[in-house]
Amino acid sequence: MKIATTLFLKIAVILIGIPVLALCIFLVPELADAVAKFLGVHSIKYIIFILLYGGSLPFYIALYQAFKLLSYIDKNIAFSELSVRTLMRIKYCAISICGLHVLGLPLYYLVADKDDAPGLIFVGMVIPFASLVIAVFAAVLQRLLQEAINIKSENDLTV
Repeated sequence: MKIATTLFLKIAVILIGIPVLALCIFLVPELADAVAKFLGVHSIKYIIFILLYGGSLPFYIALYQAFKLLSYIDKNIAFSELSVRTLMRIKYCAISICGLHVLGLPLYYLVADKDDAPGLIFVGMVIPFASLVIAVFAAVLQRLLQEAINIKSENDLTV
């Protein structure tokens, strides 16, 4: 049962990465061209490339770290310093994704101002908010796991 659950989660991690890769390959260049033509500024295309491709790198690092964490669970070493470090890396990746997309919010403002669609700014805040929630969740899990490891080591010393 436990192996099947982690296998399902590993498949889910892989399936999460595939659509994002497809978006990076097919949608990001089209989106950058469309925004550059809409705003009339050609150089803004490169800023969009940097923000979106730069955000995909920590995303894939976090997915790899999640895959490693599931492997630690399979090997029965979930309560170890390796897991704490893995959660810490996931937290930092989520924070960097949030930071990059917050830096991109002025682009949403420019497009929303030109198109007269103020709700577009809220759409631009979805990814930073989601990654911030993931960062906080990873930080809480990291702290709980560290406390569990500390309690386990204290119990091992008293026996």
